[in-house]
Amino acid sequence: MKNYDLITPEGTKDYLFEECIVIRNVENTLVELFRSCGYSEMLTTGLEFYDVFNLNSRYFPQENLYKLTDSKGRLLVMRPDTTMPIARVVATRLRDAMLPLRLFYNQTVYRTEPALKGRSDEIVQTGIELIGSQLKMAELEVISTAVTALKSFGMEFSLEIGNIGIFKELVGRLEVTDKVKERIRRLIETKNFPALNDLLDSLGSNSVTYALKKLPALFGGEEVFEKAEEIMPDEKIKKLLDELREIYNDTDELCGSDGVITVDLGLVNKTDYYTGLIIKGYLQGHGEEVLSGGRYDKLISEFGYDVPAVGFAVNVNAVAKLIEKNGIIPAMPRVDAVVYAEEGFEVAAIKAAQSLREQGLVVENALFSDIATVRHYAIEKKIPKVVVINSEVTE
Repeated sequence: MKNYDLITPEGTKDYLFEECIVIRNVENTLVELFRSCGYSEMLTTGLEFYDVFNLNSRYFPQENLYKLTDSKGRLLVMRPDTTMPIARVVATRLRDAMLPLRLFYNQTVYRTEPALKGRSDEIVQTGIELIGSQLKMAELEVISTAVTALKSFGMEFSLEIGNIGIFKELVGRLEVTDKVKERIRRLIETKNFPALNDLLDSLGSNSVTYALKKLPALFGGEEVFEKAEEIMPDEKIKKLLDELREIYNDTDELCGSDGVITVDLGLVNKTDYYTGLIIKGYLQGHGEEVLSGGRYDKLISEFGYDVPAVGFAVNVNAVAKLIEKNGIIPAMPRVDAVVYAEEGFEVAAIKAAQSLREQGLVVENALFSDIATVRHYAIEKKIPKVVVINSEVTE
């Protein structure tokens, strides 16, 4: 008995008609933007060896990956992320390319989060990677492009920025295992104050644990920096804070009155290949980010090529869903004419339809055996013209 031949796997769905138009419009808008900024497109393989994602840092737990084997029994995964495959390509085929590299992509990633209801395991991501520069200008270019991308969707937006380097510097001063560090990170990310306080109290009372306790509450506007300066334990971390303040002020100017910019020192992404700046973009009416990214200066070095990088990705499916929710759906392409062939004139009808299409019209071939049915079909589908092909072409 077949149990699953009429449904899709959990976390996936089929997209029809208007949904496809919205998704393609979002993709095309982003692709046009990225090309206008000098970025070149690249595609990575949908199947990757598991080793690409099983680096020393283990950014993706294997239980979140879709795994299979090839004909030689080697372990493969369906691509769960695009940044890491691009890092692989940069470290190999693009190793001798002139820097900086400006790359963009538009492809699907696959990863599972069994605990999340209504999750999407198949996500179209469109994004950029700017590789080879440590300058602040590189970060501002990426942020500016992210702001333009959010503006292009025609909705109110907000952008959050943070610096995961502050968290990493603080937690690095604790003499605890990586497992405990990850637990602290997760509690800060979810802003679980009671559990975070209990865990840090068990590690002793000092300036580091005090700062970590306060980290998830440090979000908002300019006032965050003054509060943070008072609790940071040393000048190294305060320098990171000053750098973030500069980025915040510049980003606020880039957003202008079109968006809201906030700073969140509790922004500590699960994908911890980020080393500094983190950005997250939101659209009004959607509780989760639709854009995320940041600086990852050590990731490519794990593939043997030590160059810095910064970038972001847009969750196309999330943006498209919100556009549909708001009723901002483009009209389906209108069919201008349907061409009907009387018996013996099929080839002439095909040629006539092709000729009309060359004039810029949307034309269907009639697949009915009598003209009455064709005319009824045209009325039902609101097609304004029926072209009849016989010994004399009539309309």
